[in-house]
Amino acid sequence: MARTDLSIELTGLALENPAILAAGVLGTTGSSLKRIADSGAGAVVTKSIGIEPKPGHPNPTMFKLGCGFLNAMGLPNPSYKEFRGELITAREGGVPVIASVFGAHPDEFSQIITGLDGADAYELNVSCPHASGYGAAVGTDPVLVTEITKAAKQAANAPVWVKLTPNVTDIVEIGEAAQKGGADAVVAINTVRGMAIDIHSGYPILGNRFGGLSGAAIHPVAVKCVYDLYQALDIPVIGVGGIANYQDVVEMMMAGACAVQIGSAVYDSINIFNEVTAGLARYLADNSMELDDIIGMAHRKVGR
Repeated sequence: MARTDLSIELTGLALENPAILAAGVLGTTGSSLKRIADSGAGAVVTKSIGIEPKPGHPNPTMFKLGCGFLNAMGLPNPSYKEFRGELITAREGGVPVIASVFGAHPDEFSQIITGLDGADAYELNVSCPHASGYGAAVGTDPVLVTEITKAAKQAANAPVWVKLTPNVTDIVEIGEAAQKGGADAVVAINTVRGMAIDIHSGYPILGNRFGGLSGAAIHPVAVKCVYDLYQALDIPVIGVGGIANYQDVVEMMMAGACAVQIGSAVYDSINIFNEVTAGLARYLADNSMELDDIIGMAHRKVGR
């Protein structure tokens, strides 16, 4: 039986499959990004990179729950000047490398993108829920999201994706702001703001007191956000949130995602990309379908 073709064209990039490493997981060094590429990812996204080195929040910065993970890393990074070499190494993995960047205002995004020239695309982090002055602090303002996206597009020689926060009243409004600014795609979603408390001591567990929830618990939230964005926007939607198997990939694509990103599941299996793409290929073959047949299927089923 011929191998099912999972290759896609995404904002001008050629991917062998639609399973992408999400930002923040094994994305700090070029060698770890190459390792993920070797594990079957169709593309990889780096850790979010900023203007200056940041140590991040004090420990504990990550906590495993029964339904996922809480994290409050605080955007630790070596600065774009120190990350250039890692970007070059990551590209040796043979898959597109997307540089995740964060800033406090449009000029900072422009400076970082210019300084990280050579990425295959840029993902604007306007969605981290636990970094003061960055991430969701700017990504909940639709006017600012449009301005940041416009600035990034002017600075970049590659596609610009905008990663959206679910911690807003209406994610579609923010998605439309990104599209208005010229975004080539949106990525939905980042983590959902959450908190855990140690009942023996009474103290919040995370060093930052609160953080972002990822994993299985947020998957239905992500599916709804992708569904709404697909319905409203004219640009591609990349789905992320609690994807741990091929069934999650199929569901996210039926909601409207043309590709997916995987983060938390990498902690359980670095082979997750090979696992989900093999399952996706079997699903398509068993149902005599191609990728385009399932993207947005839920919308067509209900007639809108």
